Amino acid sequence: MRARHTGVSPFAICLLSLTLFPAASFPAEQSTLPAAPKVQRVAPPNWWVGLPPNPMLLVTGENLAGAATRVEYAGVKIARTEAQADGRHLFLWLEVAADAQPGSVSITIRTAGGETVVRFPLAARRTQSGNFQGLSEDDVIYLIMPDRFADGDPANDQPPNSPGTFDRNKQRAYHGGDLRGIRQRLPYLRDLGVSALWLTPIQDNDNGSPNDYHGYGAVDYYAVDEHLGTLTDLQELVADAHRHGIKVLLDCVPNHIGPRHPWVQAPPQPDWFHGTAANHIAARSPFDGLTDPHAVPQRWRDVVEGWFANVLPDLNQENPRVAQYLLQNSLWWAEQTGLDGYRLDTFPYIGRRFWSEWHHEMRRAYPRIATVGEVFHPDPSVTSFFAGGRAQYDGIDSGVTTLFDFPFFYSLRDVILRGAPASRLAETFQRDWLYANPQMLVPFLGNHDVKRFISEPSSSKEKLKLAFSLVLTVRGIPQLYSGDEIGMPGGDDPDNRRDFPGGFPGDPRNAFAAEGRTADEQEIFAHVQALLRLRKAHPGLARGTHWQIAWDTTSYVFIRETPEEQLLVVFNNADQPRRLRLSLEDTPLASSRALEPLFAARPAVVRGAWAEMEVAPRSLAVYRVR
Repeated sequence: MRARHTGVSPFAICLLSLTLFPAASFPAEQSTLPAAPKVQRVAPPNWWVGLPPNPMLLVTGENLAGAATRVEYAGVKIARTEAQADGRHLFLWLEVAADAQPGSVSITIRTAGGETVVRFPLAARRTQSGNFQGLSEDDVIYLIMPDRFADGDPANDQPPNSPGTFDRNKQRAYHGGDLRGIRQRLPYLRDLGVSALWLTPIQDNDNGSPNDYHGYGAVDYYAVDEHLGTLTDLQELVADAHRHGIKVLLDCVPNHIGPRHPWVQAPPQPDWFHGTAANHIAARSPFDGLTDPHAVPQRWRDVVEGWFANVLPDLNQENPRVAQYLLQNSLWWAEQTGLDGYRLDTFPYIGRRFWSEWHHEMRRAYPRIATVGEVFHPDPSVTSFFAGGRAQYDGIDSGVTTLFDFPFFYSLRDVILRGAPASRLAETFQRDWLYANPQMLVPFLGNHDVKRFISEPSSSKEKLKLAFSLVLTVRGIPQLYSGDEIGMPGGDDPDNRRDFPGGFPGDPRNAFAAEGRTADEQEIFAHVQALLRLRKAHPGLARGTHWQIAWDTTSYVFIRETPEEQLLVVFNNADQPRRLRLSLEDTPLASSRALEPLFAARPAVVRGAWAEMEVAPRSLAVYRVR
């Protein structure tokens, strides 16, 4: 699909132990000579011996036009150098031999005005054991927006470089949640029963804006946002999560940056972005032009090249320098932390070839690392186009491990909240054939971009519990949104991003503990916890084949089957009990003798090729088949 299928991707700028040595000063009478080169930053700020690919360094500073470079370090050489005409940017490509030793690489940058020496650290790689674990069908993901979860270090609530950005009384300001707060709540998450965390972006956002608490407008791809903590805090969080048996996914945003990123005023190359701040396309979300093999460019260009929300500068991943920068950034965060995967933001807005090549390189470095793509669309025929595991009509396999199951999300809410027939669920699963790996899809009932389930019109505590029951028993890797497990309310963004009660100094109660929850909150929490324990105790609910055997206006019945176990799941969306008589003939349950109630189930009987049971209103029952 021509220019729309290109690129590589994700993350930001943290200056480790980079040391700059300025050129010697000149006598006053020589002041008419060209100025010596000055280096303000190098990205990436360091690298690792044996981590592919060889790094491309983007040097930012002054007086860099026409620069020549040399390196003095055994096993390291400069393959080529590319100085930009603006004098502010210099690209250089290092070649690091496999037998090079960790240490500080001396790089000299020389112009007619003098020279500067940069020390570029090379480190030994992190062990793969216990890190970069990826995801499996046994996992359950828990979404956290760090600023709204828990404040573990009040000292960073009002960092000196970000005055006026902290105010818990303002919905779009920083509220003080941070990485230490998440780390302190790991026992709560382990007790709940989740096995993986998805953190919204942690890179540095606009220091002068009180509205960038969400993290999706990076101004520095290599720095942790100062409101959230430090790189060390992030490393300690990942290590501690792993000790608790919890994996960590970071949000990756290679599509766009914040409007006050330094690149906006001084891009490293003229085509670093799609368009400019003064002249660009506004992004639109319909993806039909991307999935249509007959689409003309005007039908897809505003998705792939448009500026998100007409504000966020859209990076040009078709530029190979941009692509390599974004790839290296993702590798850098992974190697620094040992994270287990990435959630890929605005996945369709980036060219498919970029994603394919990005995934190839990520897996070359980390064979097990997982990625979950966001394709915000209700139609499986659209979402499946972006899934990995097979090439589409364009000849490209995106390489993504899996996708969030937005079609299921829409069906779930339509059925439980809006009275759509329960057969809609069966119809959604009937189109699993469109995916190479449907068992890895990520079903969910809510996230940080939509109104909280409990706050939808016609919702109730019973309907929320029913939605959780379905999410945690159907095929796939479930995702929960922080606060939904206690029925937190919330309207549209930003109201759906309220602070978790008890996570912040001065909170009147602590919902992280049973004694701090209301009766309704505790009822919902206990329901979710029981489901997660059931799922862990019965691997068929996680790994079993999903068989559909019956559905009508208010009921949906399916089987989860492994060679060791068969489980019958009966969903009743009616507001009264349902008596069901199910034919077992020509199903995996044809030889069953009895149904043992496991979860929220009343006694059932099996007579020959028929099973009979009564299911309570607005409930889901699970039986073990004997």
